[in-house]
Amino acid sequence: MLKRILTLLAAILALAAPAAAQKRIALSFDDVPRHPGATYTPAERTVTLIAALERAGVEQAAFFVTTGNLAHPHGAGGEDRIAAYVAAGHVIANHSHGHIWAHRTPVADYVADLDRASAWLAGRPGYRPWFRFPFLDEGRDSVERRDALRAALRERGLSNGYVTVDTYDWFLDNLVNAAAGEGRTIDRDGLRDLYVESIVGAANFAEAVAVQTLGRSPAHIILLHETDIAAAYIDDAVTALRADGWEIVTADDAFADPIATIEPDTLFLGAGRVAAIAHARSGRPASELVSEWTEEDHLTRLFNTRVLHQTEAP
Repeated sequence: MLKRILTLLAAILALAAPAAAQKRIALSFDDVPRHPGATYTPAERTVTLIAALERAGVEQAAFFVTTGNLAHPHGAGGEDRIAAYVAAGHVIANHSHGHIWAHRTPVADYVADLDRASAWLAGRPGYRPWFRFPFLDEGRDSVERRDALRAALRERGLSNGYVTVDTYDWFLDNLVNAAAGEGRTIDRDGLRDLYVESIVGAANFAEAVAVQTLGRSPAHIILLHETDIAAAYIDDAVTALRADGWEIVTADDAFADPIATIEPDTLFLGAGRVAAIAHARSGRPASELVSEWTEEDHLTRLFNTRVLHQTEAP
């Protein structure tokens, strides 16, 4: 009898317990139009990436445009490719003109550079007034520089196009390009699995930090790049995220999260907003707030063993 009562109480408590918060994430891609990789031409990559996002059911991703790339040979036709992303339902935003470091550039020159990109973007279909700092460098060397750049964004009606989930997909892409250039055999299944694991792993790392710090699950924004591996495998990554309990939301929804109004009082900003808030509020060391999926040695080791099938030295 007692066992039946305890079982009934457990069932009632389970029904009364609040459901776990839905993990939500939006996709964003930097450096558009990006240089070619080892697999596609820039035009092929755009077509492939758009198709992959549609296949994965991604309603809206954000593409952060580096307008200076349009002047490079690989940027030929870039305006049409950017328009193709918008025509597919995605949005575009400012990633500077010259992709320069904030902490290495006088504030006035840095602001002039972002203004140049804003002038190109103004009035274009799909444009959103978000500015993403190249290298996520918001002025890492001084509070004065950081605050001057924050003020410049506010004066221009721009919001910080922050990320909450940092990835090193660009580094994986560099490893692929180097291996292909050396004529190495690339295990494409192994590459796909590593790419997918790195994205899901980085997302879950940031989610854990967010819940610990904020006491809730925010709408996340993941930092990706317009790479060949994204075009080839982003649909696999989205499938894996959903299988892990993530809902894919629009960039508009993600940037409407209350976390968008928080400007962390720290210079540790290069690992994304969640890590910055955790550092500012708790003083947790940076080493605890950086995912292994953004460590180059870790990624290189996994790439060598799982993609190139090199035997590790004893």
